[in-house]
Amino acid sequence: MTEGIQRRLAAIMAADVAGYSRLMGEDEAGTLHALRLLRTERFAPTVDRHRGKVVKSMGDGWLVEFASVVDAVTCAIEVQEGLASHDSIKLRVGVHLGDITYEEEDIFGDGVNIAARLQEIARPGGIVLSDVARRSIDGKLATAFVDLGVQNLKNIAEPVTAYGWGMTAISADAATLPLSDRPSIAVLPFSNMSGDPEQEYFADGLVEDIITTLSKLAGLRVIARNSSFVYKGQTIDIREVAKQLGVQFVLEGSIRRGGDRIRITAQLIEASSGSHVWAERYDRAIDDIFAVQDEITLVLATEMQVKLTEGEQARLHYSTTSNVEAWTHWVKGLSHYRQAVTKENFTTAMSCWQKALALDPASAALHGSIGYMHYMDVRFGWWDDRQPALEKARTYSDRALELDPDSPDGHTASSLTFLVDGHYDEAAVHARRAANLAPGSADTVAFACVVLANAGYPQEGVAHGERAMTLSPNYPASYLGQLGNAYRLAGRVEEAIAAFKAYHARSPGFGLSDLVIAYQQTDRPAQAKRTAEQLLSVRRDFTIAAWEKTQFRADKAGIEADVAALRAAGLPMN
Repeated sequence: MTEGIQRRLAAIMAADVAGYSRLMGEDEAGTLHALRLLRTERFAPTVDRHRGKVVKSMGDGWLVEFASVVDAVTCAIEVQEGLASHDSIKLRVGVHLGDITYEEEDIFGDGVNIAARLQEIARPGGIVLSDVARRSIDGKLATAFVDLGVQNLKNIAEPVTAYGWGMTAISADAATLPLSDRPSIAVLPFSNMSGDPEQEYFADGLVEDIITTLSKLAGLRVIARNSSFVYKGQTIDIREVAKQLGVQFVLEGSIRRGGDRIRITAQLIEASSGSHVWAERYDRAIDDIFAVQDEITLVLATEMQVKLTEGEQARLHYSTTSNVEAWTHWVKGLSHYRQAVTKENFTTAMSCWQKALALDPASAALHGSIGYMHYMDVRFGWWDDRQPALEKARTYSDRALELDPDSPDGHTASSLTFLVDGHYDEAAVHARRAANLAPGSADTVAFACVVLANAGYPQEGVAHGERAMTLSPNYPASYLGQLGNAYRLAGRVEEAIAAFKAYHARSPGFGLSDLVIAYQQTDRPAQAKRTAEQLLSVRRDFTIAAWEKTQFRADKAGIEADVAALRAAGLPMN
C-alpha cells in the first residue's frame, strides 16, 4: 500500500444546498450568513451527536464519514427535519456504505462517488440511500424508505438501486403513455419588459394560459406551473433546467405592454443542444392577445410533432374568456390564488374572478373556478355556512358544464362538490372526466387523486397522484399528503408512511395525524403515541372532532376506525 493512503469501509453522507447559485445571486450576504448559522448551530452539532466526522466542507455542502450506517441515516433525517421549516435553505442528501480511500485528511473512492451521485438525485429536503446502505439498517430503524428503483448514476459504472426519504416513488405505469414516448416541455416564466411591476401578473397569466392549453394534450408532457415558476427571475442554463425537469423542450420569452399595444417574444429551445427550434415576435393590439396564445400553442404542438386527436384539435385554443378586461381580472386573481391557502388570498382571488365573470358571464372556466372556491368554503368556512356554500359550489359547477360539457375546470369543481356532499359515484365520474380532458394538468390530476381515493377507488387515486408528481417535479407539499392518503387507503401503508413523513418535513405538522393512524393500525402504538405528542406540540388546538369534519370518505367504517386509532394514541376528542 502506498504510504499515507488508507482504505476502509465507511458510511458516507454527502449533503449540498439546493439552488445554491440562485440563493447567492439573490442575496449573497444573507445566504452566507444563513449557511454559517446552519453549519455551526444545526449541522455540526448534529453530526457530532451521531459520531460523524466532517471530512470536507465546500461552500455549498459537506462530505461526512460515519462508522455506522445507522448513525449516518439518523443524522441525515435529523438534519432534514430540523431544516423543514427554514425559509430558504434546503439540503439534498445521499448516503452510501462503501470502500473509501483516506489520504491527507481527504477521502476518495467509489463509496464517496456514489454518495455524491445519490445526493444529486435527491429532492430538496430529501435523502437518497443506496440499496447496500438501506439493507444495513433493516430492523434497526423504524423509518420507512420508498423504493426509487434502479438508477443509472453519472460516471458510476453499475446501476444502483436507490431508496428515498422525504421523496415519493414514481411508478412507471402512472402515466397514460411512457414518458419517453411523448414530447415534453417546460414553459418558463416570461420576462416582464414593461418596466411596471404591476404588469408582472399579466406576463405570468399569459404563461399560465399556455401551460393550461398544452395540458389538454395527451400526447405531450407539460411541466406544471409550480415547477417551472421556481426559475422565475433567475439567470439560468436552459440545458440544466431541462435536465432538472426531465424535458426535451423549453419555451422562454418576454412580454411588454404599453397602452393598447403588446409585444410578445417566444423561443422554443431543444434542450440537449440548446438550439432554437422556433422563435417569433408578435406586435399586436392588446385585443389580439388570445389569438397570439392560440398561435403559440399550435406552433408548439406542430414543432414538437405532437399527434393531435380530432377532439384535441378542437380544444387547442384558449378558452377562459375572450374579454380582455375580464382576462385582466382573471390573471390578477390567479396571482393571489397561487399564493398560500389563506382566507385573505382566496378572498382577493374570488373578488377578481367575480369581476371577470360579470364581464363575461358565458365563461365556463370562470364558473368552474368560482365553483371550486365555494367548495373550498365548504371545507374551511371562510364566507358562508356549509349548506349555502355547498349550494353555490353546485350552482357554479353545474353552470360551467352547461356552458361547456368539456370544461376540465367544471368537471373538477363538480367532482369535489359531489365528494363533500356524499355523492361518491358521481364524484368519481367527474374526476375521471376532468383528468381525461386535461391529462397534462398536474393540479387536475392531483384533484382526481383526492376524489378517487376518497370515493372508494384508492388504487386509481394512487396512479393519478403519482402522475401528478411526474408532471410537477417540484410539486407542492400537499401532493405528498394526497398521495399518502391514497396509498394508505389502498393498503400500501409503508409507502403512505414515507409520504406523510415527507409531507411533515416540508410542512411541519401536516401529515402527522395520518401517521398516528398508520402506526396505530399496524401495531406500532409507541410510535403512534410519540407522533401524537409531536402533533400536539405543533398544533395545540388539534381535536379529533375537528379532524373528523374534514373527512369526506365513502368508507364510513374506515373513518370510525381512524377515530379509534387517534383516540388510542392519546389525542383529545374535543
